[in-house]
Amino acid sequence: MDVVVGVDLGGTKIAAAWVDREGGSCDVISVPTPAHDGPDAILDAVACLVQQIMTGNDQLYLRAVGIGTAGVVDVPAGTILSATDALTGWAGTDVASGIQARLASRKGSVRLPVHVENDVDAHAAGEVWLGAAAGAPMSVMVAVGTGVGGAVVMNGVAIRGGHHVAGEVGHIPTPGAERLRCACGLEGHLEAIAAGPAILRRYLALGGAECRDAREVFERAKAGEALARTVVTDAAVALGRAVAGIATVLDPHAVVIGGGVPEAGSIWWEPMAGAFRSEVIPPLRDLTLVRATLGLRAPILGAARGAWRLLDEQIR
Repeated sequence: MDVVVGVDLGGTKIAAAWVDREGGSCDVISVPTPAHDGPDAILDAVACLVQQIMTGNDQLYLRAVGIGTAGVVDVPAGTILSATDALTGWAGTDVASGIQARLASRKGSVRLPVHVENDVDAHAAGEVWLGAAAGAPMSVMVAVGTGVGGAVVMNGVAIRGGHHVAGEVGHIPTPGAERLRCACGLEGHLEAIAAGPAILRRYLALGGAECRDAREVFERAKAGEALARTVVTDAAVALGRAVAGIATVLDPHAVVIGGGVPEAGSIWWEPMAGAFRSEVIPPLRDLTLVRATLGLRAPILGAARGAWRLLDEQIR
């Protein structure tokens, strides 16, 4: 059976699985990311994981590899244009050629096609293929976790834009985020108020009791603590208003919200959805706004879908 391997390359772990043309896949295997050991170490880890997944599966024929990774990606070239310090030295890395060379050295002279895209684009592509936005001709995906990422998918393919940053919703200038520093180095962006670490920082800056992460802030909000509830609500409303603006410009068939922050539940979802509904114009009031359904498998499936598309393009 022909398969591709989909890879989700993150700052903490690298997760992967083989995926067939219909989206059937094996169990996900993951390894820690050597995030601060340099690009060669990261590429070595990805190639080793691909090989591990295929070892002992003699009935499977590996046709290509798809990788969803943090950073701004030049998709046709398979290279990283810019990235944060979550992956040290990652900007400028030729991921496609690096993985091709490593896999060829292990399997002889065969150089497999390698598709590389931004991780949120891959996440969105997975949800459009087999998840919450399945069948939607046009959809917007927003992932809220350590950062705030986004993607716009049309006919199953993420729109990249003229500078490879289409869908970067986390860097929209946002009311309420003034003087709050974003991970990109600028102030006033959505990510600076709505991301998980931003929620924690703001809670502590306003006098909140010491806690380890945003999850504890959510728990305190659920328990009725006024400050925690205010910070969580402000973050949710900022996100909902920003998504309303995006939806008004693009008029998608569906908006999918994923990431770790929505797992807080109604304490976050209700003010977010309420802000969204109150901001959009009447024709968009019934626009589908849903939680992502595929969880950690979404970027793996989306990256694999990109690899299958790359194969099809090469055949044509």
